[in-house]
Amino acid sequence: MSFYQKHIMPKFVNLACSTGQMKKVRSKTVPLAKGKILEIGFGSGHNLPFYKAGQVEQFLALEPDAQMRKLAEDRMREVEFDCETLGLEAESIPLDDASMDTVVVTFTLCTIPQVKQALGEMRRVIKPGGQLIFAEHGLAPDAGVAKWQARIEPLWKPLGGGCHLTRKPVELIRGNGFEVQELTADYLPKAPRFAGYVSYGTAKPV
Repeated sequence: MSFYQKHIMPKFVNLACSTGQMKKVRSKTVPLAKGKILEIGFGSGHNLPFYKAGQVEQFLALEPDAQMRKLAEDRMREVEFDCETLGLEAESIPLDDASMDTVVVTFTLCTIPQVKQALGEMRRVIKPGGQLIFAEHGLAPDAGVAKWQARIEPLWKPLGGGCHLTRKPVELIRGNGFEVQELTADYLPKAPRFAGYVSYGTAKPV
């Protein structure tokens, strides 16, 4: 692991994920989580303030990067429910089938190397009647923006911890065992368009 990956990149990602517009998206999605909750790509814990403590029966957070987990410690101490972190990859979730009521994934599908495998794992651990809550950025619908995303992506990935600008998160979710129930998609105001086309909503395993 390079010096940048170990010491600089986690702080860069932490800062990039803390914008006001991203907080607004989190505020519209994360409070829907309830019961036994698994968050994929927990990062530095930006979603924590938006969970409703009275709806949390159990909270597990999957985050493979030790530096990101360390950055999350202060936020974990501020919430009114217990947080258990798992330092593992999303491609192999160490939980039983149909064991979680809610899986939350926000601004993470862009970075997972084997994203289809990870979505299959998310589907596997969700109980019948449970749900996936997602908020992800990805390929823009405008050809001009999409062209720039393709150009920038090779430079962007090493800076953003493997972040892909051209993935299609909703297509990935639909194509890997989920039916999307609610969906909002638009550019985040004030965000650069190459990284600001965001889709968020809920999905059910099928």
